[in-house]
Amino acid sequence: MADIEVDITLLPEDVREKLAELDLELSEGDITRKGYEKKKTRLLTPYMKQQPPGQGPSAPSPSTAAQRKAQRRLTREDNRYHSEIRTEAVMQALAMHNKRVPVMPLPSKRTSVNYHGQQRRERHGDSSSDDDDSVFDEEHSRGFQRGGNSRDSGASSSSYSDAGASPHHQAQERPRSQQFGNFIIPGNTARHALADVMQNSRHSHHISQPPDVTNNAKSLRQADRVGRYNQSSVRITTTGNVTGVEDDGPRHGKVSAKIQQLLNTLKRPKRRPLKEYFMDEDEHTLEMPTADPNAPKPEGNELTPVPGEQLVFPLPQIPSGLPHNLEAALQRYGSSSFKANAVTVLDQHGKPSYNLTYGKLLSRTQKIAFNLLHKVGHKEGMSIKLGDRVALVYPNNDPISFICAFYGCVMAGVVPVPVEVPLTKRVSDRHDAGGAGVGFLLGSLSVCWALTSEACFKGLPKSSSGEVITFKGWPKLNWFVTENLSKPTKDWQPPSKGEDVPAYIEYTINKDGSTVGVTVTRNTMFCHCRTLTVGCNYSEGEVMVCVLDFKRDVGLWHGILCSVFNGMHVIFIPYSLMKVDPASWMKMVTKYKACVAVVKSRDMHWGLLAQKDHKDISFTSLRMLLVADGANPWSLTSCDSFLSAFQAKGLKADAICPCASSSEALTVSVRRPGRTSSSATGRGILSMQGLSFGVVRVDSENSLTSLTLQDCGQVMPGAVMVVIRLEGAPYLCKTDEVGELCVCSGYTGAAYWGLQGLSTATFQVQPLHSDGRLAADKMYVRTGLIGFLGPGGLVFVCGSKEGLMQIATRRHNTDDIIATVLAVEPMKFIYRGRIAVFSISVLKDERIVIIAEQRPDCTEEESFQWMSRVLQAVDSIHQVGVYCLALVPPNYLPKTPLGGIHLYETKKKFLEGSLHPANVLMCPHTCVTNLPKPREFHPGMQVINDLKSLIDRGAFDASPADLPFHSDVTPSAVHVGNIVQGARMAWAQGRDLGIGEEDGDASRKHQFLTEILRWRSQSTPDHIMFTMLNARMQPHLTVTCSQLHKRAERIGCLLMEKGGLNTGDHVALIYPPGIELIAAFYGCLYVGCVPVTIRPPHPQNVGSTLPTVRMIVEVSKSVAILTSTFVIKLLKSKEAGAIVESKTWPKLLDTDDLPKRKLAAVYRAPTPEMICYLDFSVSTTGMLAGVKMSHAAATALCRAQKLQCELYPSRDVALCLDPYCGLGLVLWCLSSVYSGHHSILIPPSEVETNPAVWLSSVSVYKVRDTFCSYGVMELCTRGLGTSTSALKAKGVNLVCVRACCVIAEERPRIQLTTSFTKLFASLGLSPRAVSTSFGCRVNVGIGLQGASCPEPTTVYVDLRALRNDRVTLVEKGSPHSLCLMESGKLLPGVKVVIANPETKGQCADSHLGEIWVSSPHSATGYFTIYGDDSLHQDHFDSRLATGDTQTSYARTGFLGFIRRTELTQSDGERHDAIFVVGGLDETIVLRGMRYHPIDVETSVLRAHRKICECAVFTWTNLLVVVVELDGNENEALDLVPLVTNAVLEEHYLIVGVVVVVDPGVIPINSRGEKQRMHLRDGFLADQLDPIYVAYNM
Repeated sequence: MADIEVDITLLPEDVREKLAELDLELSEGDITRKGYEKKKTRLLTPYMKQQPPGQGPSAPSPSTAAQRKAQRRLTREDNRYHSEIRTEAVMQALAMHNKRVPVMPLPSKRTSVNYHGQQRRERHGDSSSDDDDSVFDEEHSRGFQRGGNSRDSGASSSSYSDAGASPHHQAQERPRSQQFGNFIIPGNTARHALADVMQNSRHSHHISQPPDVTNNAKSLRQADRVGRYNQSSVRITTTGNVTGVEDDGPRHGKVSAKIQQLLNTLKRPKRRPLKEYFMDEDEHTLEMPTADPNAPKPEGNELTPVPGEQLVFPLPQIPSGLPHNLEAALQRYGSSSFKANAVTVLDQHGKPSYNLTYGKLLSRTQKIAFNLLHKVGHKEGMSIKLGDRVALVYPNNDPISFICAFYGCVMAGVVPVPVEVPLTKRVSDRHDAGGAGVGFLLGSLSVCWALTSEACFKGLPKSSSGEVITFKGWPKLNWFVTENLSKPTKDWQPPSKGEDVPAYIEYTINKDGSTVGVTVTRNTMFCHCRTLTVGCNYSEGEVMVCVLDFKRDVGLWHGILCSVFNGMHVIFIPYSLMKVDPASWMKMVTKYKACVAVVKSRDMHWGLLAQKDHKDISFTSLRMLLVADGANPWSLTSCDSFLSAFQAKGLKADAICPCASSSEALTVSVRRPGRTSSSATGRGILSMQGLSFGVVRVDSENSLTSLTLQDCGQVMPGAVMVVIRLEGAPYLCKTDEVGELCVCSGYTGAAYWGLQGLSTATFQVQPLHSDGRLAADKMYVRTGLIGFLGPGGLVFVCGSKEGLMQIATRRHNTDDIIATVLAVEPMKFIYRGRIAVFSISVLKDERIVIIAEQRPDCTEEESFQWMSRVLQAVDSIHQVGVYCLALVPPNYLPKTPLGGIHLYETKKKFLEGSLHPANVLMCPHTCVTNLPKPREFHPGMQVINDLKSLIDRGAFDASPADLPFHSDVTPSAVHVGNIVQGARMAWAQGRDLGIGEEDGDASRKHQFLTEILRWRSQSTPDHIMFTMLNARMQPHLTVTCSQLHKRAERIGCLLMEKGGLNTGDHVALIYPPGIELIAAFYGCLYVGCVPVTIRPPHPQNVGSTLPTVRMIVEVSKSVAILTSTFVIKLLKSKEAGAIVESKTWPKLLDTDDLPKRKLAAVYRAPTPEMICYLDFSVSTTGMLAGVKMSHAAATALCRAQKLQCELYPSRDVALCLDPYCGLGLVLWCLSSVYSGHHSILIPPSEVETNPAVWLSSVSVYKVRDTFCSYGVMELCTRGLGTSTSALKAKGVNLVCVRACCVIAEERPRIQLTTSFTKLFASLGLSPRAVSTSFGCRVNVGIGLQGASCPEPTTVYVDLRALRNDRVTLVEKGSPHSLCLMESGKLLPGVKVVIANPETKGQCADSHLGEIWVSSPHSATGYFTIYGDDSLHQDHFDSRLATGDTQTSYARTGFLGFIRRTELTQSDGERHDAIFVVGGLDETIVLRGMRYHPIDVETSVLRAHRKICECAVFTWTNLLVVVVELDGNENEALDLVPLVTNAVLEEHYLIVGVVVVVDPGVIPINSRGEKQRMHLRDGFLADQLDPIYVAYNM
């Protein structure tokens, strides 16, 4: 196109900012020149002016065009980690993978989650100098909360919605605040319909989600939970249990298809084939990595220590000789060359505006030294003494103030500790990464004073009193400004100092992220300067250009110490200037004719890209270009490219001098400038596979898996180097073996301050020969660098211990992984090459984690395509799997002071779940190869194992070798052996249900509850039986025996007259918890009807709760509904009519309008075995089961409760639970009538309104026995956690409570009960008072703690043995221990045995099996719409295959064990405790092992503090974990790796899918039990509206 003219000053501000960003991207290599021109043209097109023809510049000549093309190619293809061979290898690997790899499923992400992690169209205010700052400030991060605290629940946020793909739809999607104006929320192009591969694979009992019949109608949390799934149908399983019958055809969500897609992807055999199965105790052992027999092994001779050249003085360049210490050097040059420049600093515009002469340096140093010792802190009594440590806090653009303060401290004998300026005033911790670690170091050094400049001091955040605030993790510091100080007195002389005392302390960070201080003595500092002077050939008057951080490492050693030691002139280039003008250091070399430049490969790379400045550059004066990070293998590319580009500008090949350095050993090696001998430099092409096995193997030049290394110079003058093995004792390596470099010299660091043990292991290493002999008497210092020594003393470094990752038997370097990742289309995805690679320990092995900053314009689908290509490339090049790959927004990772990625802080944030990535891909299936071997069941092995355990116990004389392998040994043989030898079988029973102690109790004379109520209304008519309390603890309603009898009679009349019912008809009772429900219950019994208690629909959630009511009414065959006026109006409302037609309900009878007639006669059943009532409940697996309770069973259960809990008419009992099923129904409706005690009724919904109402009522009424549910206990624990002192002040006292029993049908939640006990102990609650009960469908009351029962016992079992169906008792605190609490004491008349659920043989004491119960109050059977009991008769009438084969038992379906304790029962016998482990039907069998969901969920809850609830289930052999996030949506992706890690570590299971949802999504019934199958069906039907769904590879 024609050339154009544009006046930049007239452009809009946003266009100018985009142009500035383009220029920055071009300078940093993030965009090619061609791409730059295209984007720039697109931006400027609306503002262009066409130039007249002929006025534009002419077309370039062919030679010029070719030159420009070459420059563009160099810019486009080069970066710090670039390698042509690596790029070619990656492309080849990806081409191979593309032919055979199935497409992996994309994660599902709610649209609002994309705000922070997705694309930004524009970045306002992000100039090139803002690189230290995050793109996302505080205002942005606030917006990542869920819609700013007001979530638009009406908007569709499912990632499967196709509406989002339309640009028109996007424009109207959701109003966003101003901070989101720059974000685009793209439609997911992968939302096309996936093949419904699950259509023929779903089982009949997984059709839809059954409604939750037991949901608390008034609980907002639980109503919300059940409201998530709007299912309106009923189905029935083959066992006769009702679970819902579907009206429509099967529904298949896209989630199911994605899971099948994941399974297809996982069909690739990535892990090693597992060995044969085994059955012994060690089956939980992790598979140990086996050595590769084909792995290369070192073949060379044992290495001998390699000395450097001799340290010769004096040098010919300095006729007068070197100074004898640094103070002498400062004195010499400050006096003789006082006008010579010591330091020059460039300003923001690149001009050398700030200069410091040696004369000024000397005078300022003396002032600071004098004031430190004689002025500072004397008035406050906090003076600084010789040897005290002080912090030097100076910004990176002020080396002049720093060098004065540093030498002032050295002259005064004070130990300086240079640290970074704390940035706590910034919004995010990402800008002050590692600041707390530095603060901890200052505290351990007893630092009380910090020196700083006036400008820096003004910028520090201050308190209201004007004092500098105490920074996070820092000790309290006094601040001293080192400017405008008084002169020292004429006779003042610096104090004399020893040579072995600390000169300064340099902080460094260990591999574990801890900050330590390396002590450098005065003698070490002087020796280091001498060695560098000889090695680098420094001389007085030379000019040095330094780009590095002058406070530590190479920048400090050369720019601050060596420069003054040799009287050199140093020009410092601030890092902020380098970002704006990358060629500034090259310009200074040219301008000042510098002899030395100290840079990093990054600076050379940036300088290469600043092509417009190349024409004026001249390197003819440069004799030494010191590459500080020359130990990085990938610095070779920058060195070669830089030499190629600037050799024509006078750069000599022998001027490029890579060096290797270490915080502990200081300078390890330097390539000598101006070298002449052929051995002075070298490079090698090595096999990466060989290096991963720790050996040096030369590879061919064109090999795709080779790594080219350049030397880092030779051993330093006067030093000796060895290479020792990386692990174990410090044995010398062989000549072709890779190990850790160690240095013995007079200039190395002395120790880590205050860490003697760590110092000894690092600074006092004595190498050993292979036979264990000492190789040398001298002490060596570990450098932390990994490499080998080449011929002529050349040092080759191929990595560092800091970046070393030991994966199985091979070692990998983080820099190599970064290079591979960047070779996968880096321009398109990675923001400025910012990648962090580290390893984390999971399941006893290291796992690779890659975190990259993605460019702002990446779509979700493109990102995951790139991530999959990265996995393939790393797998092909390095033969290792990536455990986690995460993408974060640009400029987001924690930074070092000079803008690099702070690796340790990044790792810390990743592990603690505060990194907030935009995309995460976990690959545990492909890279976790050391899982325990799966367990396989063989026929008869259960019997064999039982026999072996009995032999071990000494049950009978035999040896395991005598046992046959096959199953010809029957359970009876086991039983006979136990009888003979006296080994105890697992059985227990409650005390006798005798009549002797209650001969005087008239209630024993009656067999029916109706007779007892009529008798009580006559004998004690005015005795108060029930009191109903509201949330204010006020008696809402009180009923006496007579009133209840009369009310029941009138309801009976209503049923007979208006209802026209017959004896035996079923009547649904739909009432909220209260006394009216009790009256209706007895009204039905009075006329021979069978009551069915049902929870009413929730008025605010009719749509999802009404179908549940309808289902139970239909399934129970109810011919009439007894209810109140309010509920009748609700059932007939318009909203309810849209779901269930009002005409289809059975006859509705309103008990608010009762006839006043008296019932002629109370019905008496012909036999007590007839049905008294039906009890419907939903199990934890989502099954709706109704059981039949006979009159005899109901009376027997009430009698057992009366005996166990000592219930008498004088007792007050508080009930706070739901009255619709199980023991809750019995306690609410039956128990008081039978025993005559006063029941105080508190509906759980009132506790939600006022959490203190239950406990306050217990205190006011001085209740001895109280019963509650886990839901109520949790409400009190959470709602009153901070209110116990207020309750105590109000007089709440729980000393009266002797039994606080939780009514449940599950394993005791010991953590909740313990928290409850500890919380309310201050109110007088006794620890032994709190206990649990146990019941199930076949018998609602098996165990219950009475006031006089022995204290509940607890045991600790091995979780690993439990998943193998064994009980192994361990001590408290043992690894993998699980605490189990006894599930109440067995009720009178109850007998329990533990049976093998498969063989039906009786188990031994402390062996795991199914709990079987024999009791007079067991249910008589399930109630099904078929009326066919044969399908499930085995549940209620089972018989043992051994032992007592005559007794009929009911099978509870729960696994547990019995253990005899040391406690004594009331009958004098030792107490047998029953421990419930979990339900058989809800266990998860994976890898041949049985897992209880609660155990996995407990581990998940501990993984992150923002997980408020979780549930697990399986689908097609994949473990699915659903977690509720109690936090911002941008924290959802943090949970994925933490959940995966926790389950892997504690349960040896790989999580297939992680689903992050809002709080309240996991459905929970009224007993507080999770409805996992409901959740599973809702997930597969895509009804959860998840925040994020991650499919682990």
